[in-house]
Amino acid sequence: MPMMVPTEFSGAVPVDGYGPGFFRVGGVVHHGGVIVTAAGVQPWGGLDDRAPLLALAGQVDVLFLGMGAEIAFPPRDLTAALDAAGVMAEPMNSPSAARSYNVTLSEGRRVACALIPL
Repeated sequence: MPMMVPTEFSGAVPVDGYGPGFFRVGGVVHHGGVIVTAAGVQPWGGLDDRAPLLALAGQVDVLFLGMGAEIAFPPRDLTAALDAAGVMAEPMNSPSAARSYNVTLSEGRRVACALIPL
């Protein structure tokens, strides 16, 4: 299982590992998709589960959208809805999204990631 590089997060919750079908966040394994913010982690049903992504409006400046093992583009209507809500979404593969989230989080920025499992 790939491990993330240890960093200081000042009490925020980092993604510290991942593997087939799961993510380890703050030392706890979560199976399936997740949304991770500095405050914690919640289950996520994937691209059709839009309400929790839209609820990030006003709370985060960027959302790293992990699309699984490969980079893919999210549905245009999803990115349009996020844009309209003021949430800038950056799609990438899930490992890259987890690493980008951790780096941006360690800088003290308002960030979240939504991760589809590998």
